[in-house]
Amino acid sequence: MGRRQALRWMSAATAAVVLGAVLIAGAVSPTQAATHRQASTTSFVGAGSTFDLPFFKAAFKAYAQSHHVSVNYQGLGSGAGIKQFTANTIDFGATDVPMNTSELALANRTGSPTVQLPVALGGVAIAFNLSGIGRGELRLDGATLAQIFMGKITTWNAPAITRLNPSLKLPNLSILPVHRNESSGTTYITTNYLTSVSSAWANTLGTGKIVSWPTGLGGKSNPGVAAAIKQHPGAIGYVELAYAIDNNIPYLKLKTKAGAFVLPSQATVRAAAAQFPHVSYKHFSIVNAAGPTSYPVAGYSWVLLRQHPRHDAAALVQLFHWTVTSGQSYATQLNYVQLPTAVQGQALQALNGIK
Repeated sequence: MGRRQALRWMSAATAAVVLGAVLIAGAVSPTQAATHRQASTTSFVGAGSTFDLPFFKAAFKAYAQSHHVSVNYQGLGSGAGIKQFTANTIDFGATDVPMNTSELALANRTGSPTVQLPVALGGVAIAFNLSGIGRGELRLDGATLAQIFMGKITTWNAPAITRLNPSLKLPNLSILPVHRNESSGTTYITTNYLTSVSSAWANTLGTGKIVSWPTGLGGKSNPGVAAAIKQHPGAIGYVELAYAIDNNIPYLKLKTKAGAFVLPSQATVRAAAAQFPHVSYKHFSIVNAAGPTSYPVAGYSWVLLRQHPRHDAAALVQLFHWTVTSGQSYATQLNYVQLPTAVQGQALQALNGIK
């Protein structure tokens, strides 16, 4: 090999070494790659309340845009959320009625202790389908509504209804009560209200996530009930307020404990919640509240967390810290009510116990 050829060979070899060094320096180590993937793909799975679904969908989408967290939440109903949480197959559950003592005992056998915190506040609209009668034009009281859902009042022009609506021309049309057909926190809130205003209801059907409906049509989840009401003339049923508004379904005025007739709204649900400033997972009902402007079918929804989550405890706490504080702005955009200050404080205190 001549001197000039040797120099050319050495130069090429040196360049290859330098290029290799540059490539190695620019490469991401396996540890760095794993850290990057974790930062961009931290994910949580939740299930439960469809009462919360519109709020969670909007809030979690917004949160994902500014944090390295994604949330897959399935609105399956409160009962299903409790069941999956108890089985320890999800990171969090959501329910419109907190877990009771026996449910908590069962859940605590499958994981660390359960932490329940309020996350949303809203009203349950009594929606209906009557041609020519719009939102707020129809009025009912609790006793009459109970009789309808019990199958005791079967036509829209029945005397008990016409007495409450003297200015309306009500049709001789069969009433079709529509209710949930699965374990539901929205059913619990509604039947809790009916129990509080009707002794006939209290002595037969009572309060529960599931009751033995004597008549009517069952629908799955809030969307299913809303769809059934919209599809069947003469139907009446209960849905979280956002579903009635989003589906353009009329809803009625209910008689308050004070004797006034009010629609569900942010103002009337807020007024109801103000009558119960110290809710807890043991004392959570706010139905049939005092006050002339308190809408009588309202309630909180609750998130279920483990004291020691399955993974990424800090990120999970940060997610729900945001949800009960800044994230409440997404709730108000969807006709929920922002958590009252005292209730928000209770939620934050509960989060402090999660490690």
